[in-house]
Amino acid sequence: MERMRNVTEFILLGLTQNPQLQKLLFSVCFLTYLITLAAPKMVLDLISENSTISFNGCMTQLFAEHFFAAAEIILLVAMAYDRYVAICKPLHYVTIMSRPVCASLVGAAVLLGFVHGGIQILLMSQLPFCGANVIDHFMCDLIPLLELACTDTLTLGPLIAANSGSLCLLTFSMLVASYVIILRSLRTCSSEGRHKALSTCASHVAVVVLFFVPCSYLYLRPVTSFPTDKAVTVFCTLITPMLNPLIYTLRNEEVKKVMKKLWGQIIKRDIR
Repeated sequence: MERMRNVTEFILLGLTQNPQLQKLLFSVCFLTYLITLAAPKMVLDLISENSTISFNGCMTQLFAEHFFAAAEIILLVAMAYDRYVAICKPLHYVTIMSRPVCASLVGAAVLLGFVHGGIQILLMSQLPFCGANVIDHFMCDLIPLLELACTDTLTLGPLIAANSGSLCLLTFSMLVASYVIILRSLRTCSSEGRHKALSTCASHVAVVVLFFVPCSYLYLRPVTSFPTDKAVTVFCTLITPMLNPLIYTLRNEEVKKVMKKLWGQIIKRDIR
């Protein structure tokens, strides 16, 4: 029997039928796509014969790097606090981690990001660049730029690096302290409860290690370039962002059930 096919196109209702909300979503999605499309410059530079970036573009890249890094640091601290409340004060979790509190934590992350990135740009703008302009790196970062400045950076250099290094050290100390408190509170729990609590914190600990180990290597040291800087920066800018969704997603019970189901179907198909 011949099938009838009168439909030549489909109508998509989209995310919403509200015209005002459509405009808002368009702006958000458009901005997201622009940011995403701006990221592959490093990839394009790999096949380009002449890789250049304007001074303003370099400063913008530097600001964006430290803005998002500082914001992520605050979010990691907020997540540690969230884990502490969930494990140590489970009955008060909804009250303590209310919507206003979560909104305040996100706002603090954005604010600190602007402050930290702004300080870096303010300090770097004080340096004169009047000669060498070849950066031995694939992106604009503090130490490579400091080495190009045609002035003595003996005083300003450590100050600029300390702005990032002190932030890493302070927040990492706060994270360690929070987990020390969590581990001490687990001493009175049963082995099953202890295992469940540690499993809850595992993904966060993995992300903290992936973020702070490279960060500490780059900024908690003398202001000079090392041969391994490029590899560590690649890990920070490419590998870690790629692993973060996998780490968080694979801790989700629903995702794990779907993965197990798909894996079981693949095994059965291979056996047949």
